[in-house]
Amino acid sequence: MTHEDASLRPEFLPGPPERPTGPAVLRGLRRRCPCCGEPGLFDGYLKLQPACTVCGEDLSPARADDGPAYLSILLTAKVMGTLQLFTYEMFQPSPWVMAGTFSVGVIAMALYLLPRFKGMIVGIQWAKRMHGF
Repeated sequence: MTHEDASLRPEFLPGPPERPTGPAVLRGLRRRCPCCGEPGLFDGYLKLQPACTVCGEDLSPARADDGPAYLSILLTAKVMGTLQLFTYEMFQPSPWVMAGTFSVGVIAMALYLLPRFKGMIVGIQWAKRMHGF
């Protein structure tokens, strides 16, 4: 096989330019467009805009599915479970106080993290050109 034949194989053909993953992930965590960083990634709480209103980047190929919910539950359970154990060991409040305060805390934390994790996953997909980006 000659050098010219090897350069025509698909793995050696030039692909699209690299996109920086780090800034795209940070922009997604802040619920901003992974391309330009301007606000307005979502149209509401979790519904993605079809395209960025500033730079026009097509966001319709993004498919976050269950990833944000899984990550929200995972982090919320780890943090709040540890905090609940620490609180019980240190202060020993009544079960009703524990149930009331930690129920509110768990719901608030999960709802806060959910759109941020969805933005992060959209940022990763955009940077890695996944799902048609």
